[in-house]
Amino acid sequence: MAVNLSIFKAYDIRGVYPEEINTKAAYLIGRSFVNFLKKENPKIVVGRDNRLSSPALFKSLVRGIIEQGGNVIDIGLSTTPMLYFAVAHYKFNGGIEISASHNPPQYNGFKIVREKAIPIGEKTGLKEIKNLIQKLEELKFQKLRIFKRRGKIVSKRILPEYIKFNLKEVDFKEMRPLKIVVDTANAVPGILIPEIFKTVSCKIYHIFPKLDGSFPNHPPNPLIKENLKTLQKEVVSKRADLGIAFDGDGDRIIFVADGGKIISADLITALVAELILKNKPGEKILYDIRSSNIVKEVIEKNGGRPIISRVGHSFIKEKMRKENIIFAGEFSGHYYHKTDYFCEAPFFVLFKILEELSRTKKSFSELIKPFKKYFHSGEINFEVENKKEKIKKLKKRFQSGKISRLDGLRVDFKDWWFNARLSQTEPVLRLVIEAKTKKLMEKRKKELIKIISS
Repeated sequence: MAVNLSIFKAYDIRGVYPEEINTKAAYLIGRSFVNFLKKENPKIVVGRDNRLSSPALFKSLVRGIIEQGGNVIDIGLSTTPMLYFAVAHYKFNGGIEISASHNPPQYNGFKIVREKAIPIGEKTGLKEIKNLIQKLEELKFQKLRIFKRRGKIVSKRILPEYIKFNLKEVDFKEMRPLKIVVDTANAVPGILIPEIFKTVSCKIYHIFPKLDGSFPNHPPNPLIKENLKTLQKEVVSKRADLGIAFDGDGDRIIFVADGGKIISADLITALVAELILKNKPGEKILYDIRSSNIVKEVIEKNGGRPIISRVGHSFIKEKMRKENIIFAGEFSGHYYHKTDYFCEAPFFVLFKILEELSRTKKSFSELIKPFKKYFHSGEINFEVENKKEKIKKLKKRFQSGKISRLDGLRVDFKDWWFNARLSQTEPVLRLVIEAKTKKLMEKRKKELIKIISS
């Protein structure tokens, strides 16, 4: 049976196991990636999350890489940022993380990077890898290029070095013994928490720490508010200073303040931008098109240079490298840092916040309060036909505003704005609205939903 090529998405490879993504696909992805790199016996890092299907996919992927002449550096159970770190820090030729990120347990997938942990997306290599798989199937698995020798597999433990790397700039002297509730949703980020807080004086309450690829307590998607309920309750009951939740592969972090309120990721971007710019004025800070206007205002107020970007880690990382941007934040809870090889840096953000809480002796709620200037709808998803036609309709209806086509359609007015765009990962139209008053935001939200749904 031929490989189901619908598993190739805009940023990664993903599907239901074993109906859509399976061991045959893994084997051919391994072989095709070696060919794609166009290097003799390239060194490829392979990591995996703790999904139930990950061991089987790992075995087949590694077999494909080795048979095609690639050398595998097996880092075992790892978060995606750990894989990125391994590729960039040790200067390997590429890497593949076996994970379906925040998706339900029946899914799995592959996130692929080249040297320096540069992401490979649809336009930067995934399409070519997909074509190589088709060629391999046509040739009935004969080698596209025959190397002089098979590759080898070696194991490499990177966790101690990764933790040392994340703690190297943390100011431990002033760190207060803060109380933190951490939810890792039975997913692979659970391996990091006991280790990274060993040398930190904070009191940690770790919920759902046991690795279980069936995710029995809740799906590892912290963007769904339902999945944060236990964390919120624990923050309140333990009288904790804050709570944090990771997604399934540990590249996203969502914050809950004292009192149990979820903090929007763009407000975290604004806070961290302010902290960075205090010591490094003039630096560029990037934020995505869905983020609150407060982000731009904070960057400018603190002497920084705001850069707005379309959504998606591959676009953001490319722009960061090209323009030497020090920090970036996405509305989805992804944060990127130049020192972290322009990759996701959840612990950089966490420790920046812990340092500020310790220094100011303020509560997290007090720290975030100045950034709560506007009223934001959050992301609203629509499963509608003719998504592009809907965007054309919105453009015509709101043509008197300032129009941007950076990512879908963004229209700015004096006291409100909205963005409507096609998702690159799901078959939906996504909408966000922000206004100076709650009443206006609700009014415009109702109006836009009516147009899109009609």
